[in-house]
Amino acid sequence: MPTPLVLVVGGAGYIGSHMVKLLLQQGCNVVTLDNLSTGYRDAVVGGEFRLADLADQPALGRLFTQHRFDAVMHFASFIQVGESVKEPAKYYENNVTNTLNLLNAMVANGVKRFIFSSSAAVYGNPHSVPIPEDHPKNPINPYGRTKWMVEQILEDYDHAYGLKSVSLRYFNAAGADPEGQLGERHEPETHLIPLILRAASGRAQDIKIFGRDYDTPDGTCIRDYVHVTDLCEAHRLALDHLLEGGASAAHNLGNGNGFSVAEVVNAAKRITGRDIKITEAPRREGDPPRLVADATRARKELGWQPRLNDLDAIINHAWAWERRSLGTS
Repeated sequence: MPTPLVLVVGGAGYIGSHMVKLLLQQGCNVVTLDNLSTGYRDAVVGGEFRLADLADQPALGRLFTQHRFDAVMHFASFIQVGESVKEPAKYYENNVTNTLNLLNAMVANGVKRFIFSSSAAVYGNPHSVPIPEDHPKNPINPYGRTKWMVEQILEDYDHAYGLKSVSLRYFNAAGADPEGQLGERHEPETHLIPLILRAASGRAQDIKIFGRDYDTPDGTCIRDYVHVTDLCEAHRLALDHLLEGGASAAHNLGNGNGFSVAEVVNAAKRITGRDIKITEAPRREGDPPRLVADATRARKELGWQPRLNDLDAIINHAWAWERRSLGTS
C-alpha cells in the first residue's frame, strides 16, 4: 500500500517521541498531536506537529477533515498510579473521556485502525507469574481501571463500527534512544531506573527502596523492564498487522525476565561507577512481589523479538541520557 499516514497522539512524550522517530526512520508520514501538558515540543523530531487537546472536539474534527489517516497511535494518557488514587476524576476525564473523543472522531471520519498504549495494570495483583493475556483483569487503582475500560470500549467499537485495534499492555518501559537524542523527561519522575540514575548523577539525594520483606530472593519487588525502542518496534509491527487486515488483539509487552529493585540498583552502581545512597522505606500499598510478562502471543502473532532485553543495555542508554541532560556526556 502507499506510504501510511499515522497520527501519533501524545507524540511529544516519552514513548510517543521515540515512536515518531521510528516511524519517520521507516518511511511513514507522521502527524503528532500533543497538548504539551507533560510532553516537550523539541522531542518531536520531525513530521507535522499539531498543538491541541483531545478535549477539544472541534479541533479534532478539523484535524481529521484535513488528513486522511491510515492509523492512529494513542500515547496521551496520564500514568501516575498514586496520583490516580488521589485525583481519579483527572484520570477518568483524560484517559477515558478524551479517548472516547478521539475514537468518535475516527469513526466519524472512517479511520479504522487504532493502536492503544495499555498497561499491565489491567491485571492488578497477579494470581500467576509470568502473566498471560487471559489472566483475570482486576485493576486495583483508577489508572489501571481507565486502561481496562478503554480496552473494553475498543471491543465494543470493533463490533459496532468495525474499528480494529491492538492494545499493547506494557510492563515497565525503560531506557532511552540508543542514539542519545531522546529519553525520559517526566516531572515528577516515578519510574525506578531514572530515579536511581538521578541519585547517581547527584540530581537526587537518594533512592528509596519500598520494602525488603517481599517473597522474592532478595526481598525486593521484581519487575519486567522492556526497552522503549523494543516497545516502539512492537507498535510498528502492530501497525503492519492492522494495515494487512489483521483482527483486533491485545498483547503483553515484556521481556519475560524479572529484575528485583536491588538488582537494578546494583547494576546501576556498576555501570555508572557511582555510589548510590539507599533509603529504606515501608512497603507501598498495592505493590505485588512479582510482575513479569508472558509475551509469547506478541512474539508469535506479531513477530516481535526484543533486541535490547539486557538490563545493562537499558541502564546504559538511560545513563547516557541522564548525563546528556546534565551536560556531562
